[in-house]
Amino acid sequence: MKWKTILGLAAMFGFGAVLFVNFGSQVGGYMNFEQAARTGASAHVVGNWADGRPTHYSRAQNVFTFYMRDESGAVHKVRYNNPKPANFEEAEQLVVQGRTQDGVFVADNILVKCPSKYNETKGLQQQASRSSNPQPSASARQ
Repeated sequence: MKWKTILGLAAMFGFGAVLFVNFGSQVGGYMNFEQAARTGASAHVVGNWADGRPTHYSRAQNVFTFYMRDESGAVHKVRYNNPKPANFEEAEQLVVQGRTQDGVFVADNILVKCPSKYNETKGLQQQASRSSNPQPSASARQ
């Protein structure tokens, strides 16, 4: 092999190692609250709003706090340094991305999964109402 090829491969390997070391610890993937607290890494936690618990938005600090139940059933306080997301109360599911700090999950982002207008029961109801109340076709209206 030529020395330039060896040097190029070593540079690519070194760059890959630096990327892995710097970003590998920051991307934790999907976890529950317990795993996120244990690792200390940035994590995505999937769950539902614990609607029996209080929510609070501080306009002065621009901080929204609420309680979320993860998929394992654990309820944890979440702090989001932004206003409450739209359709928060109607969400079927929440995905919070962040890390645990001082016993509170600090979310950088919140993804709100809203109920679909295309879920099976609504789709069947709409289809039944259309078949019982047919609309004239475009050619019949002319």
